[in-house]
Amino acid sequence: MSEDQFEQENASAAAYDSADTTNQPHESTANSTWSRMLAGNRRFAEGKPEHPWQDTTTRESLIDRQNPDAAVLSCSDSRVPPEIVFDAGLGDLFTVRTAGQILDDAVIASLEYAVVKLHVSLLVVLGHEGCGAIDMAAHELDDMIAATTDNAAGSLEAADAIDDLDERIAEAESIVLRSVGMSVWQARQAELDAHEDFERVHVAHTIEELVTRSEVIQDALAHDQLMIVGARYQLSTGKVEVLSF
Repeated sequence: MSEDQFEQENASAAAYDSADTTNQPHESTANSTWSRMLAGNRRFAEGKPEHPWQDTTTRESLIDRQNPDAAVLSCSDSRVPPEIVFDAGLGDLFTVRTAGQILDDAVIASLEYAVVKLHVSLLVVLGHEGCGAIDMAAHELDDMIAATTDNAAGSLEAADAIDDLDERIAEAESIVLRSVGMSVWQARQAELDAHEDFERVHVAHTIEELVTRSEVIQDALAHDQLMIVGARYQLSTGKVEVLSF
């Protein structure tokens, strides 16, 4: 995302912040929440965080209840804590974190809980610059490709083996290869070979997989009760890049 795009996005965030969404549709609530999060990220990136809702009164008010505005699925990387990146406070975000945003039954159940029980209107899938899981997956994919072609008797057999690589990745023992490696492979098939492209494609693939595997999330989307957005955090600038698919 360019500097101009970032400023435009956050100008939109400021506009949403000033709007009254009390009687607006559910989608407007989700958009407003996302815009507030982007405004918080702008403060963080500019070195002007407000650290809202982190006082004793807020903590005590949340003892018996929680009402987060959004759920965030992000990487476990210690440099990417969503509450800090979005300059959020206690009770604002329901966060689920795994290496490379890898999905499993526990992750999906946690996000479904946020949708069904906590009624979040927004789900953010947040990748990031310099993701180690992407590196690991790319190396494992290279090893699989090398082994596949080395075992082939000739060029035609090697080509057939590469054509079947989707199936081989899906059946791999490594969950990193099955999940993140598939994203890297999809990016390469689209002739994208930069690390940042792998990261963006992986966010898109994670969203697709999440919707495919969760009937709860499918239903919430179908009834306009939930909005899902993809984003990528830039370690080098502190800014969150909004992804369009």
